[in-house]
Amino acid sequence: MTKQQHFGWFLSRGFGPHGWARPYYEWNYPWQKPGLYQDSARTLEQAGFDFVLIEDALSVGISPETLDLRVRKAYGGPKHDPWTLAPYLFAATEHLGVIPTANPAGWHPYTAARQFASLQHLSSGRLGLNVVTDVGSAHHFGQERLPHDRAYDRAQEWLDALRLLWRSWDEGALIADPETQIYADGSKIRAVQHRGEYWSFDGPLNAEPLPFEPVVASPGGSPRGIRFAGENSEIQLALSNLDVDAVRAYREKVRADAVEHGRDPSSIKTMFVFKPIVASSVEEADRIVAASADPDEAALLAVAEAWSSDLETDLTSLDLDRPLNPEIFGQHVSQGTIKGLRGRFDSFEGVPFRQILAGKARLGRIGDGISGTVGTADELADVIEALGDDADNDGLIFSGDLHPVTLHKALDELVPILRRRGILRTEFAGGGLRGNLDAF
Repeated sequence: MTKQQHFGWFLSRGFGPHGWARPYYEWNYPWQKPGLYQDSARTLEQAGFDFVLIEDALSVGISPETLDLRVRKAYGGPKHDPWTLAPYLFAATEHLGVIPTANPAGWHPYTAARQFASLQHLSSGRLGLNVVTDVGSAHHFGQERLPHDRAYDRAQEWLDALRLLWRSWDEGALIADPETQIYADGSKIRAVQHRGEYWSFDGPLNAEPLPFEPVVASPGGSPRGIRFAGENSEIQLALSNLDVDAVRAYREKVRADAVEHGRDPSSIKTMFVFKPIVASSVEEADRIVAASADPDEAALLAVAEAWSSDLETDLTSLDLDRPLNPEIFGQHVSQGTIKGLRGRFDSFEGVPFRQILAGKARLGRIGDGISGTVGTADELADVIEALGDDADNDGLIFSGDLHPVTLHKALDELVPILRRRGILRTEFAGGGLRGNLDAF
């Protein structure tokens, strides 16, 4: 029997200039206004997607070199706050989950717990938190720029603190009885105290208790990132070659870590980020792939610019004919992003940088390896179905701008096929984002 899977959309540019440097920018949607995103959210809900996840980065850097890398093509900025966008998306939809990005470096636990609880109530349980550990913004908050694993330690303390506050109202504390005119029983509210390595504060939270807490999502393929997901997350954003063996192995690793932390492995959905190119015919798909086979210098430079922003490291001035020295990356740079740059190579050693960039510029036919994302809607559906049936895949997260043009290009032909095959939901389960994720 065909396995039903979950689907999300990763707003990978964040709340920024959607469509910039692309022809569809001339549709003249003002990216600073909510209408563009509300229209797109309604489309995703109609398509049966579980959620939209909004990337965010709190910093564009401080050095002139980093600033220019991040804003010249709007790869890394400007970015507006996704938490201010979330209420507009909730207002435009009834079932779609919204998962903005939260970096513990920028949020005091009490402020975060209170605001997130409020949004969870306002959205009827459709809120999620994409917890990231990037430390490039530490200087904006007067904080230490932590090494990779210690940043995860801080995120763990932060998330534990949020849960401590959310749970400071014991069962039965909320009464709300009009006859007795008693709203709450203060004897069942605990004045919690937290004295940790990174934060100190007193409770309790002054928000009403939650029927269920926001869903936690997290990226990160490093051992520490997997461990964080296994302990905390309901959604793990994964990057992998989309073949059956790779997807099964990655998913089993995440589930095993969840078991080690005493969790039911079915409580965490491993969802692979995917950016398909849907062609109208096999011939068109072949033409698209052939056109990318021999990227010119301009194409390589464009790839280097995009990765320079993600890695906060100028790659555009490197000698293309020499291997990249990984020591150019600071300790704060995501190991998963560095691994993503390497692609199919185990290391940078002995590989001319030109070859790394060319591998990113080239496209492949779906099912043909790590760069295989081009295919007809039927071919894409075949691969998605195989991942579910043969690798027991939980689902996929489509990546791209949250723009009607990008959504319809990716989904118009694919959604009906996935529905006919029983892979994509036709109705929502109720119970907010958590209820939809737990439905299968």
